[in-house]
Amino acid sequence: MSELKTNKISTNDQNNVAIDNALGLKSYTTTQRNALTSVAGDMIYNTTDSKVQVYNGSAWEDLGGLAAATVDYLVIGGGGAGGSTGPGAENYSGGGGAGGYRNSYASETSGDSSSTEKSVAILKATNYTVTVGAGGVGAYTDTDSLARMGNDSLFGPVLSLGGSGGGALATSGWKASANGGGSGGGAGEGALGSNGKANQGGDGGTSASNGCGGGGGAYGNGANGTSENGAVGANGLSSSITGSAVTRAGGGGGSGASSQGSGGTGGGGNGIRNTNASAGTVNTGSGGGGTGNSNAASYSGGTGGSGLVVLRWATADATIGATRTGLTDGGVQTSGSDSYIVFTAGTGTITFS
Repeated sequence: MSELKTNKISTNDQNNVAIDNALGLKSYTTTQRNALTSVAGDMIYNTTDSKVQVYNGSAWEDLGGLAAATVDYLVIGGGGAGGSTGPGAENYSGGGGAGGYRNSYASETSGDSSSTEKSVAILKATNYTVTVGAGGVGAYTDTDSLARMGNDSLFGPVLSLGGSGGGALATSGWKASANGGGSGGGAGEGALGSNGKANQGGDGGTSASNGCGGGGGAYGNGANGTSENGAVGANGLSSSITGSAVTRAGGGGGSGASSQGSGGTGGGGNGIRNTNASAGTVNTGSGGGGTGNSNAASYSGGTGGSGLVVLRWATADATIGATRTGLTDGGVQTSGSDSYIVFTAGTGTITFS
């Protein structure tokens, strides 16, 4: 039974009720609030969000201003391609770096083994851009043997850089800008790996004689090549944002004269020689494997794996709009009291209500 306690209520000249002290609303956490049996017009103070909220008959909304909700994300950029080889015997290349890995879900690790990021407070009835970055291309041409960076992925204010490409003969892991890639590409023979972006991915490994570096990954740095031996790519990180643990964003393995580096866990492509290298796994943002030769032929490094955008929110707080033109997704799914959606390709805008 509800109980109203007061010392004094009086009217004033404007026919309003005057209260001498501040009005104190009943406080609940989001979990406690969702367990209530509520009717339209119920009002509480949400201690999780530090907001006064009112129930509209179907969902809780913040009182005053634009309605908002909290969204968690996993945003992974496209993986970088592994390095290619040109004409000339004994050419070896480094593995591609994984795309930047940014994660706000639960207390999970974010890229470069950094702390969990903050959730995004979105405004309802507002457009937010989502882009899933494609993997970098590692095909060799007569005029260009540089493995390409992966493309950036985006959710609103959250940008994850594409991974750096693996280096070819005597070239460092390749990047398109001074910012570097999400994770660095492994070095081609006789060079250094490129750096990853802080809090997004690790650095690419260095090279030795006829042994090239592994690509950086979400977990950390790619291994360094040793004489005649290609290095392994860095491992990826695991997330349960979809309700099941999945590892993504591994670095590509480097190539070598005697042995080839394997790709990092989470989808990194393996290093190889005398054939085209393996690609990073699709929708993991993993780097492609580097290739090498002992027969003066040209081979292509592995293409980087495409990126991914996953969003998760409390089902009671918001509904995502049905129109998501330009994007490929698996539809809204549920995990416990939350909803989530996985975007696997394209670019477009989304809204929440």
